[in-house]
Amino acid sequence: MGTGQKTIQKINKNLEKGVSLSIQVSLNGLSFLILENNSIRDLINYSFEKTHTPKQVLDQLIHFFNTNEGLKQSFSKTTVIHDNEMMTLVPAAVFEEEHLSDYLKYNTKIFKTDFITYDVIKNEDLMVVYIPFVNINNYIFERFGSFEYKHSTTIALDHILQIQKNNNNESMYVHVGLNYFDLVVTQQNELKLYNRFEYQTKEDFIYYILFTAEQLGLNPEQFECTFMGNIKKNDPFFDMAYKYIRNISLLSSNKMRFSIDDTTNNFTLLNSF
Repeated sequence: MGTGQKTIQKINKNLEKGVSLSIQVSLNGLSFLILENNSIRDLINYSFEKTHTPKQVLDQLIHFFNTNEGLKQSFSKTTVIHDNEMMTLVPAAVFEEEHLSDYLKYNTKIFKTDFITYDVIKNEDLMVVYIPFVNINNYIFERFGSFEYKHSTTIALDHILQIQKNNNNESMYVHVGLNYFDLVVTQQNELKLYNRFEYQTKEDFIYYILFTAEQLGLNPEQFECTFMGNIKKNDPFFDMAYKYIRNISLLSSNKMRFSIDDTTNNFTLLNSF
């Protein structure tokens, strides 16, 4: 009985303080952000040495919850961000919920047992159709009860389109992750292209950027290219881009909902609340 009362008091205390948890899950790593009273209390990043299976990711997640003191509590709000390539964008005008598998089957391998869901992009008439890590969702539900989940692309596009709201220029945004990057092109306040590319070398990296620019008729001497995520000035990937694109920059941290160390690492995680 005493333990139960302490648990109730702990939950009520956290509800009053507004302690929120956001977890970003991928096959390459886990990230945790704890927000208290609208301020960052803790940020944890853990990259796997090699790509994991969903089951291995769950094992790592359980380990973190069992061993990290900051995660051994209740939260007033819990959000899970699914970061994977098993997704596609669908215009709202042609979207039909009963055809989710049809939208995905051309760019990812799906099975009859796969659970497919979708998010709504706030600033555009677009849907993000994707396969979440169901085992992760089930574990979080068992641990916390109700929670929210969404795809990393949803958060990235929502935020980028908000930044571009009053910018009519041709703009490219490159969100750099581990061995992949998301590429977003906007023009006259509208989304023109989104795609995810895998890369191993800086030559792969610049090839996909320049190939996309060529296909869209973007002049490397004119369009604006903004980088964010796992990239910084003077690293090999930024320097490679600077050789071929005139107007490049890093996203200013003051354009993030939250920032830490004046960088744009954890771009989706820090914009998930």
